[in-house]
Amino acid sequence: MPKVSSVIVPYATYLRVYEPLAAFPEPERDHWARYARRADRPSYQDELRRSLADLLPTPPVPVPVHESGDAFVLEVEGVLCVCPWRTRLRGWQALEEIGDELPKPVLDAVLPEVVRRQAAQDYERWLSRNPDARPWIRTSTWQVPLHWFVLVSDGERRFDKGSGDIPPMLRYRTPMVQARRRVARALRTLKDAIDEGPLIDGLVDVGRWLEEFHPRSLVELDYGGLVHTLPAGELEDDHSAADVADGIDALRRGDGAAAGTAYGRLVERWRSVRDRRSAN
Repeated sequence: MPKVSSVIVPYATYLRVYEPLAAFPEPERDHWARYARRADRPSYQDELRRSLADLLPTPPVPVPVHESGDAFVLEVEGVLCVCPWRTRLRGWQALEEIGDELPKPVLDAVLPEVVRRQAAQDYERWLSRNPDARPWIRTSTWQVPLHWFVLVSDGERRFDKGSGDIPPMLRYRTPMVQARRRVARALRTLKDAIDEGPLIDGLVDVGRWLEEFHPRSLVELDYGGLVHTLPAGELEDDHSAADVADGIDALRRGDGAAAGTAYGRLVERWRSVRDRRSAN
């Protein structure tokens, strides 16, 4: 197992959108321009530390009282791109899904029902005033949803083994126009081949989400804390985006056998991750 840092990292993966500064209205644009010049901008680990710290008080704080003013920042070919954390919004959305992740006795112990009910009421009131709100970051625990891999290509894969206290990293980045094009092509192929299913549903959902952003945005798929569950060799050999692309291309050609082979590689790889989840 790779060495884990001193911070306990949730086994979460992330799909992020970085929008160019020009996509933000004033005064938010000015805020992010000033923010990008800061030398003390928080890191990916800082975001995790803050979210975990909110669960320590009694009762826990499942959703921050105020929205985060932080973001991840990239500069690509001279264009400043920003991915706001929107921690409060994401917290509310995660609470809507947590009931499917934990047995009720465990859920009640971690987040009492009265806390969840109050948070849900707060979200409903907030959403009535902000009906068009959407997060720049999507999160998944203990897996990378297969439809996320459709957005990227193996050539955009970046892997770093890490060293010492620096954990390994596996990440993809692609231009928004490429991500949208791949979603559209994959949907046409899948609908012709299998009509319906969770992969199609997931692609339709993520495709609608991507349409909310500026066309010159960047899309990032990050293995995040999941790298801590995988031995270095398995992580280095993980080319799931290539397997997904091979499977869809095989379906496009009408080659069911090749599509099945690619799908088999994915199933075998991600079964080991699910087995670790069950062991915990």
